[in-house]
Amino acid sequence: MLDVTVADAVGTIVIDRPPANAVNPAMIEKFLEVVPALAGDPAVRCIVITGTGRFFVAGADIAVMRDLSLHNHISMRRWIEVQRLLELAPKPVIAAINGYALGGGAELSLACDLRIAAASATIGFPEVRLGLFPGAGGSQRLPRLLGSHKAKLLMIDGKRLTAQAALEIGLVDEVVPDADFAEAVRRRALDWATRPTTTIGLLKRSIDEAADKPIDEALGVEWAAVQQVIATEDAAEGLQAFLDSRPPVFTGR
Repeated sequence: MLDVTVADAVGTIVIDRPPANAVNPAMIEKFLEVVPALAGDPAVRCIVITGTGRFFVAGADIAVMRDLSLHNHISMRRWIEVQRLLELAPKPVIAAINGYALGGGAELSLACDLRIAAASATIGFPEVRLGLFPGAGGSQRLPRLLGSHKAKLLMIDGKRLTAQAALEIGLVDEVVPDADFAEAVRRRALDWATRPTTTIGLLKRSIDEAADKPIDEALGVEWAAVQQVIATEDAAEGLQAFLDSRPPVFTGR
């Protein structure tokens, strides 16, 4: 269901639940197991999430969603816990969108720090066509990314976008030809894995915690993070490397 590997400081989660990598409670539970493990592993400096074949995640398993009981949808709503763990991970997280990323799959990608899509990928929020709406984080994260008006249009229309169309509106960050996709993701992940991971984690937390605060409070959140950053070995290394005219060697400490 989830294949997890760690190599060259990159932890990769491959979603493999045929035929379409649809989300069900068992997948959610597995994510809730593996994401904290990777997030807490000092040997992992970057996390990549991708799918298999033509699918990233094709959304929630409709056979499960047909049960409209509150109990069932509380169980499925734990998908938001997975996304929150990714947002709070103290290291960069990349969504490598290899194929269809619909509904819950698109929601998963929104919780990542970077969205790289293969040229043939498709992304969208088609829930309204099922009488539902993106209720596992999508209705809240998409407006924060694109603005309320564009987000409403996408979710009400329920359209599926090509990778290029998604790039043009800012829903994904990069589009790569299919033949180059795996290598492009690998290069970006390896690059980010060489960066000061603790600093990146503090940056993410500072932005997240201060996003809705008045500017004076937000600056206080920033200052608290700065004090932690200047105590890291990577801060000392980065400044010394600059003075020595050499590339820094960061360790994530």
